[in-house]
Amino acid sequence: MDIDEFWHLIEQSARETDGKEARLRWLEEQLAGRSAEEIIDFQAWILEARRKVDTYLMWGAAIVLSLVGGDDSFWYFQMWLVGLGRETFEKVADDPDTLADVPEAQRFLAMQRDRIPRTEDDWSEFECLSYVAPKAWRKMTGTDSDALFDALEARGYVLRALPNPTDEDWDPEDDEEAVRRVPRSHRYIRELYGRV
Repeated sequence: MDIDEFWHLIEQSARETDGKEARLRWLEEQLAGRSAEEIIDFQAWILEARRKVDTYLMWGAAIVLSLVGGDDSFWYFQMWLVGLGRETFEKVADDPDTLADVPEAQRFLAMQRDRIPRTEDDWSEFECLSYVAPKAWRKMTGTDSDALFDALEARGYVLRALPNPTDEDWDPEDDEEAVRRVPRSHRYIRELYGRV
């Protein structure tokens, strides 16, 4: 499975279903009907995507916009970005400050501001997307996912359970620093709450 096929599956899951749970089931069924090698490939592309957005700059932009909090939240947020599809993902990965322009983020933030009750589908997290390949692996092979993880490690992947950014750390709660690093996000959240 190449990168194009990976993104095709991610995006098709959004078109073919309604809601995160249905997307997960659809992806799991699609992967379970493929070869073991393709399931490994899918999980490898998940890990590659995660690497691209596992940065302090991304984390800071998401904190400035009140989309995430701690380690777990940012970890799940990374999968939410993947779930938004290739074009949005690549744009935000290249420039985390464009997160303020993402319609799904804007919708969530407006709901948060207006105290509109949110469902699981509204939150800027998609934790279970990272579990689709292991579930499909178990369904297809009838064995646990240890062999999947072994195959990924053999390809040189380091498997983690929490974020591990390697770029420069900074304090997103420092207004001056936020204005310097993510000016669009800082301006957007202030305007949203009338703090201009």
